[in-house]
Parts: sequence; structure tokens; C-alpha cells
Amino acid sequence: MVAVTKGFGPEVVGAALAAGLSRFGENRVQEGEAKLPAAPDAEWHLVGHLQSNKVRRAVAAFRWLHGVDSVKLLRRVDEAAHEHGGRPRVLLQVNVTEAGSQHGLSPSGLADAVAIGDLVAGLTAVASVDVMGLMGLGPFTDDPALSRSAFATLRRLRDRLQDASGMALPELSMGMSADLEPAVLEGATLVRVGTALFGERPEPV
Repeated sequence: MVAVTKGFGPEVVGAALAAGLSRFGENRVQEGEAKLPAAPDAEWHLVGHLQSNKVRRAVAAFRWLHGVDSVKLLRRVDEAAHEHGGRPRVLLQVNVTEAGSQHGLSPSGLADAVAIGDLVAGLTAVASVDVMGLMGLGPFTDDPALSRSAFATLRRLRDRLQDASGMALPELSMGMSADLEPAVLEGATLVRVGTALFGERPEPV
């Protein structure tokens, strides 16, 4: 479980750490940087979309990057990791619902042999990151069957990419507070939970 502390202060991170949590997630690089001193030995995850102009800062601050949505961005992360000397763990973001408001690789594109070949070539070309699997957001719905269907699609895409690349891609980051149960049923290995742990986020000042 990745405890997402977006919107909460460092004191909440400290309390969560004291309660036994050790993995923390942030949506934005700058907010995560401000909270790192509260839990410097914790495992920090950037769970939001990674902007290309924040790559170097993200590599320096986070152990895991969930929101890498293109081969081009993966290459930039690889270059930054080589320069920084770290080795981040990366998840490729898939726009599993194909919603226009979300980032990520297209599921229909990953069903195409040429597109998946290009993706495999990109994955095997990087040397300073560990590509661990896929990440995706479920649909905005109260119907667990629809959520489960979307997460099953993401799992099948991971399996297809794993078979095509010959790489071990053990991780599936999917499911949040509202839909973590269907995500776990479909094989989630990382769930990103904020509200269920900490309550509603405080209104910004």
C-alpha cells in the first residue's frame, strides 16, 4: 500500500510513519520534496503524471515513478538517473479507460504489433532505470464491475508486454481508496490510498 499524503502536511507523514506505514506517495514533485525530511528513510513514490520539466528533480527525490507515459519520457528519466547516480523504479502509465483527461499509453496502441515492438525497443534500450510494470487509473464509477473490467484490461496489457519483451514486469499500480477492492481482485501489487487512510483532504488555503 502506498499512503498518498497529497494535501496533508509533514506532520501527517510523521504520524503515519509512527503508525507503521513506510511507503508514501505524492502527486507533485514539489510537494513531495517538502515532505521528504519528515520521513527520509521511507520509500517515496511519485504517483501523479511526471512532467518532462520535472524529471531531474523527480529522480533525485523519489524511489518510484508511476507516471511515465511515453518512451520519450522514459529516455529522459534514464538520462537523468545516469547523471544523478540513482536507479529509480519506473511504471509505464496506461490510459486504460482512454479518457481524454488522462495521461498514458493507449491500450489500443498496445494491441498493435508495430506499437508494442517500438515500446519493447524503448524498454530494452534504457540502462539506468528498472521498468517494473504498468500503472493505470480506473474509471470514475460506482460500479465495481466496470472498475474490475478496466483493471483486468491493464493486467492483460502487462502480460502481453511481458511476453513480447521477455522482461519481468511484476508490478501493477492500480486502485485507489474508492476502487482498491476490484483492483486487488485483478492483481494489483501497489494500491494508492489517501482518503481511506487520512480522510478528506483539507481545503487549500
